[in-house]
Amino acid sequence: MPLTFLSAEHDAHVSPTEAPLPHGQQDHWRRPYRPGPWRVGGAAIVLLLAAYLLISAVIIAAAGPPTGASATAVCAAVAIALALRMLRVGIWVSPRGLRRVGLLRTQTLRWREVASVRTVQQPVRWLGLPRSVQGQALEVHPRKGEPWRALVTDHSADFLRRSDAFEQAADVLEAWAAEHQVEGGRRR
Repeated sequence: MPLTFLSAEHDAHVSPTEAPLPHGQQDHWRRPYRPGPWRVGGAAIVLLLAAYLLISAVIIAAAGPPTGASATAVCAAVAIALALRMLRVGIWVSPRGLRRVGLLRTQTLRWREVASVRTVQQPVRWLGLPRSVQGQALEVHPRKGEPWRALVTDHSADFLRRSDAFEQAADVLEAWAAEHQVEGGRRR
């Protein structure tokens, strides 16, 4: 079974034989980079915790009241949902726009609403923690409203100690923005 949320699809490097079919899914959201080892490792630890909770639920169900077992099973289900959401966190693109998937919230911006996407040097949060370090961040500036906080940084869970992967992802995201802003300009 392919895990599409883990795949990195780079449209800039697609050969004509791999191009999507005209009748295929045109609005397929894809992440232009692979999740980093810190993100995958964190999700694996949460799944390990969920496995222990499920084993505990079985033991509690066999030895005690069903309310304790059901509460433990619900906690395990929440942990599994959290781990899956952790794997989906990131930036996703499609011909329709740019989507930032967070742990609790998702924001979508259509390409015609994007003024610019660019990489800047600035203080960034290390693995999302309050500690800031100097690094690179990919920023989106919409045509109206407040700028989004940094989309991805070179010190995030996806790119920590993977500067080449960050630069490649930033280039792909900037290329998507440039291509679709030009197309959006032609449509008007």
